[in-house]
Amino acid sequence: MDPLDIVSNLDKVKPVYQPIVSAIKHSVVGYELYGRYYHNGDWVSLGPFFRDQDVPEEFKVEVDQHLLHIAVTEILETNTDGLLFINRTVKELLYNNGEDLLQALKKFEKKGFMMERVVVEIMEEDFDYDFENINHLILYYKTYGIQIAVDHVGAKSSNLDRIRQLEPHILKIDTRLIGNLRAEGFQDVMYSLAMLAHRIGAALLFENIEEDFHLYFAWKHGSRYYQGFYLAKPLDYPSRKALGVDVNTKVMEYIQQEKDLVKKRLDLVFEWEKRLTNVITQWQGPQLVDEFIQIVTSYFKDESFRVYICDSDGQQVSSNFRKIEHNWLVQADQKGSNWAFRPYFLENMMQMRATGKGILSDVYSDIETRELTRTFSFPLSESYFLFIDLGYAYLFEHDCLLI
Repeated sequence: MDPLDIVSNLDKVKPVYQPIVSAIKHSVVGYELYGRYYHNGDWVSLGPFFRDQDVPEEFKVEVDQHLLHIAVTEILETNTDGLLFINRTVKELLYNNGEDLLQALKKFEKKGFMMERVVVEIMEEDFDYDFENINHLILYYKTYGIQIAVDHVGAKSSNLDRIRQLEPHILKIDTRLIGNLRAEGFQDVMYSLAMLAHRIGAALLFENIEEDFHLYFAWKHGSRYYQGFYLAKPLDYPSRKALGVDVNTKVMEYIQQEKDLVKKRLDLVFEWEKRLTNVITQWQGPQLVDEFIQIVTSYFKDESFRVYICDSDGQQVSSNFRKIEHNWLVQADQKGSNWAFRPYFLENMMQMRATGKGILSDVYSDIETRELTRTFSFPLSESYFLFIDLGYAYLFEHDCLLI
């Protein structure tokens, strides 16, 4: 398509609306605005036009303004509520200092379309272009109530500091990242993004949800909004009755699935606590600590690959008992190590002392084996605590421990 043909034939340009679904209400709460152009007897996406670096920004701004005008008019005429997500490149926004969009929104506001309903999406990849000016413009837009979303978050982890500076209202995550990264790699990315969103008060939106697994993943990782063809395809007119699946029913299935996994996990923890309650009668204090661990290993030969004991200050008072090919080796050189620097270590000590119950850690990568593991900690007394590291093979056999 020739860009000049598009700009010269705006009567052949129309908007389409892809629904945005709320994780809270399980219903449509907004729409992302896309453009279509009538070409050779068919309506085709304007995506290539907007992504083409050779197309002048003034052309893109003119087409975007045309689409926005039609969309807001249709929304007002149909009395459709909810958010309107609009895409803009950084270069587009900085064209004429962002005044084209702002003046258009001011006119729409006089007609009853409040600026608080507008979500301006910018791409994370665009941050490399004149970030300081775009940051100032975003701050200016926010004073009018305009919301900001950053699209394709996670594509470049080096931009996390800039995202923090912008403090957007919404972080959009592409579910296609799930397939592009190893499972543990994506978990690390998700953890970082979830922490960032929590710190700056941003909501997560998972886009390109194309199958049930994507929706489950988004739900499980705290997404407040969902978007994708699995839920609803782009519409010629905004409609709240556009959903192709019953999101409420799906979420109830996920809830039950998660409850089942939690129950299985708790059943395992209760079983381990029951074993240790029987073994703890043989605890005779730190003088015979390695002898006690020898007893413990016989009770956890299937689950564990490493066992040791620390005092309440994080000081290891025992050797490491390390399983190598079904045999337990005693690593006396680890005695005297201090692990209090680990996150939550001292907090867990105090919690176990207060409750008298064991604690199962989150999944993490073991420094020595480089494999995913979890640690089950158990209080032997007010001053000494047992640590049982669970091997990856055991976690893999019990899926409730990997989630």
